[in-house]
Amino acid sequence: MPADQRPMSRLGVVDEIFLRTHRGMGTPIALQGLWRTADRVGPEVLEQVHAALRTGPLGRRVVRARIPGARPYWRANVSAHPLEITERVLHKDEVLDWADTQGFDLDPEYGPGWRLATAALADGGSVVALTCSHVLADGRGLAIAVDQALSGAAAAEVTAPQSDWADARRQWGIVLGGAARALRQGVPERASTVPSRSDPADTCGVVLEIPVADWRLAATARAATGNSLFVHLIAQMLWDSGFDGPEISASIPVDTRGEPRVDNDMAMTAVTVTRSDTPAALREKCRAAYEYRISSPGGMPEEILQVLPARAAHALTRGAGERDILCSNIGQLPNTLSHLGPHHCRGVAARAIHPGLTPPLPRTRLSAYLSRLADTYTLALTSLDPAHTRSPRALHDLARSVLAAHDLTPTFW
Repeated sequence: MPADQRPMSRLGVVDEIFLRTHRGMGTPIALQGLWRTADRVGPEVLEQVHAALRTGPLGRRVVRARIPGARPYWRANVSAHPLEITERVLHKDEVLDWADTQGFDLDPEYGPGWRLATAALADGGSVVALTCSHVLADGRGLAIAVDQALSGAAAAEVTAPQSDWADARRQWGIVLGGAARALRQGVPERASTVPSRSDPADTCGVVLEIPVADWRLAATARAATGNSLFVHLIAQMLWDSGFDGPEISASIPVDTRGEPRVDNDMAMTAVTVTRSDTPAALREKCRAAYEYRISSPGGMPEEILQVLPARAAHALTRGAGERDILCSNIGQLPNTLSHLGPHHCRGVAARAIHPGLTPPLPRTRLSAYLSRLADTYTLALTSLDPAHTRSPRALHDLARSVLAAHDLTPTFW
């Protein structure tokens, strides 16, 4: 059987949530890895990376099941968008605007769900962007996929799923049994949601770097962990931007992998931040939050979202994982990402973009993605709050001010 026709494993609950956003039900999200190099990267190097990605775990697409209740499944897909080479030389302040445009025409269902693109920089280097639909992977999964491609270990993970009939029986059995148990506890209340905003769909972003040693010193001086300092800093940025609420709710993704896999293997938890919370206080709040994940609606088994029609499932989960801020700590990136062939990367960032975002905006006003490579933390910020943060310069100044108040001096891309 040809490689692009072999069946693969089935989608999980989180995969299907992002599939619905791709279909226009929710906030569109694409993940992106960015590399900046000191010298020009030749197309032959990137063609090798492109070929490895085509046959790796990103080289797949969603196939709908034919039996009601059976989950969609993955099928290997070696077709891909060609390597995108921008002819125009970019200046430093154009890099993120260019990167924002790379999320168009990604289709995890009927066409390639990822794109590799590059542009020359005016300082003599290059910028390279790998952008993929969130249906294909989360931030950690994207890093694993790139690691496999750059190390020569990329290979599509092909497994034979159960038949549609067997999968449907399994799903309906879980749903009916779990629903009966939930209903014995009483009819669940509908989860409350915060209305989305009608602001214009203008976003802006910045990327900055901080030495790991400085981050650790700042955290230790405040009896915090690196992660609780992260949440505190992002909450402070939102307050300093003019957010006037008495509390800020932070959404925090939690990696649930038991082994390296390229998928959406994560759960969500939330932390409530008050104006009086110190980084030390948030350390305890974060520790407690990791024990309580955001669960399925009304105590029902989460599989109910996979047997319902897409619009009904979206109605049950609309805004469920959205909070005022998103703090995604992607963690340590593989060392293979520090080079593209013979070219040393002087900056590597992981972030998310929102291609095709239209009003109403989600509840989330500020998204932050923290990653580490070698001795450097990279923080990618995206503001979805045009009423308070109107431009990249405003976000740049806001971040610099908050970080300086915590004894941190960033280097901006």
